[in-house]
Amino acid sequence: MTPNDFLWWIGAGALIVAELLTGTFYLLMIALGLIAGALAKLSGASLAVQYLCAALVALAAVVLLRRSKFGRRRERRDASTNPDVILDVGAPVEVLTWRDGCARVPYRGAEWDVELAPGERDDARFYEIAAVRANRLVLVEKGHASKRTHHSVSTTKE
Repeated sequence: MTPNDFLWWIGAGALIVAELLTGTFYLLMIALGLIAGALAKLSGASLAVQYLCAALVALAAVVLLRRSKFGRRRERRDASTNPDVILDVGAPVEVLTWRDGCARVPYRGAEWDVELAPGERDDARFYEIAAVRANRLVLVEKGHASKRTHHSVSTTKE
């Protein structure tokens, strides 16, 4: 055996190590293609067939990964409505009086401007924070925040 017999295996090993360092599965799929090229070499195939096997297996593995749940991009959530980013989202607030959909309420030791989320009623007394828009709290009626998706509250200035 010559050192060239191990080039496919060395390349696959290097990609596996790189995948472990970066955490992306795509390098692992390309390493599978290199392993297919190594297996083709072991079976006595020509260099062109080795390259073809490696390319086809790597391409098929990348396409399959892309179509799986591991290869899809995650939908980005707006930070102003994400309770993992803004810990105030979901917190209760009591509003005594409204004036044209806006009010001023005490919350966490300070006075805050609050506004109703689109489509919300102003006749309730207890609300939950659905989003934080600059220095304003956007409120929904208590119990409605958990039923809504976080994307239903628009955080753009209208």
